[in-house]
Amino acid sequence: MIKNLSLTAAFVSAVLLLSTLAGWAKNYHLDSTKVVPSAMGGIDTNKDKNGNTVVDLKAEHLARPGMLTPPANAYVVWFQQQGSDPENEGQLAVGNDLKAQMKTTTPYHNFDIFITAESDPTTKTPSDLVVMRSKVAE
Repeated sequence: MIKNLSLTAAFVSAVLLLSTLAGWAKNYHLDSTKVVPSAMGGIDTNKDKNGNTVVDLKAEHLARPGMLTPPANAYVVWFQQQGSDPENEGQLAVGNDLKAQMKTTTPYHNFDIFITAESDPTTKTPSDLVVMRSKVAE
């Protein structure tokens, strides 16, 4: 009887923990622009054990950057908090299937995410060629 109660208590604790963690997960839609109107994508966010935001970005139907007008060399993902300059989070590489994915972690909880077409993937300032965008509010 006591063993069953211990197992039940452990099970209930695990279910509560998992539902709390699942409650942190959020999904956001990436809106495409006229630069690549067929692009589609989404962002899944979660919290890590330190309270940081884990960002899993997925996009598809992306044209190769060199096929854009004007041509670019790369897609770059940017995070920007209100009142701050955008930060280059890295290059979003497009596969042969025209899909791309990036997973990263940030201390930000409320910020804009946008993807630009760039001639230099290490640029510190985004171009005006915004391909997709979304707002994250945790």
